[in-house]
Amino acid sequence: MSLDADQAMDRRRLKRRLTVWRITAVVAVVVAVVAAVGRFGVGANHVARLVVGGIILDDPWRDDALAEIAEDDNAKALIVRIDSPGGTMVGGEALYTGLRAVAGKKPVVAVMGGTATSAAYMTALGADHILARAGSVTGSIGVILQTADITGLLEKLGIKPEAIKSRPLKAQPNPLEPLTPKGREAARVVVLDLFELFVDMVEERRNLPRDKVLALADGRIFTGRQAVANGLVDALGGEADARRWLAETHAIATSLPVKDVEIEHEGALWRDLIGGLLGKVLFSERLRLDGPISLWHPSLW
Repeated sequence: MSLDADQAMDRRRLKRRLTVWRITAVVAVVVAVVAAVGRFGVGANHVARLVVGGIILDDPWRDDALAEIAEDDNAKALIVRIDSPGGTMVGGEALYTGLRAVAGKKPVVAVMGGTATSAAYMTALGADHILARAGSVTGSIGVILQTADITGLLEKLGIKPEAIKSRPLKAQPNPLEPLTPKGREAARVVVLDLFELFVDMVEERRNLPRDKVLALADGRIFTGRQAVANGLVDALGGEADARRWLAETHAIATSLPVKDVEIEHEGALWRDLIGGLLGKVLFSERLRLDGPISLWHPSLW
């Protein structure tokens, strides 16, 4: 009887120990999950980061992502890292507008990398605070519409293009016919109107006199140091300096994690696969720059 009682007591003690270990394990898992969710999961406070690189084009999926950031109460601020020579006017304007919408709800800081010119500088104007490295290249405020007259070459090849147009200025300019004086003037008016739009943005966002903006907006580029001296950029620095500015001016702790903005494009997978196989011949970003552009890059053409 005594042996049976001892065995029963041992079994009960063993069960209690197993129960304690199971509860401890469950609690540990729950704590780990809560910690992970608190740091990275849904409902966690964070600083959003948008990377803008390459040629800037109009992108409705990017616009949707920015709209979500604006409405996300857990995204306490947005850092925009820019390394781009620019792009289309519409692309730059759309990105600027999206950033201003976010800035209406939370602070936005732009951090320039190696290059942030033309439409990329327009993008930076959408931020509340702009930082650049001393060696960053920025500026190039302006608009360009390029074409080429290849009619002489076609004539040597025995090719004569024909076009039936509703009016003389239809499809002016285009490479298959000489640019007429009226066509040149019509194109110039469009370029100057877009240029005025760019100048308006700089004047408003940088709080500079218009005559100074016009003096700076002759298409030249600036280093980061020159841009600060001319009022085009607020200060020199990088992302760490952006976090300090957010902490000092908006009480956003530097300890908050950074969450990169993910932009999912429809059909991106098959495009990347085919583009990789064909050397991006079919989907060259340069070939998609149709219309007025705001872009600076020495080796683009």
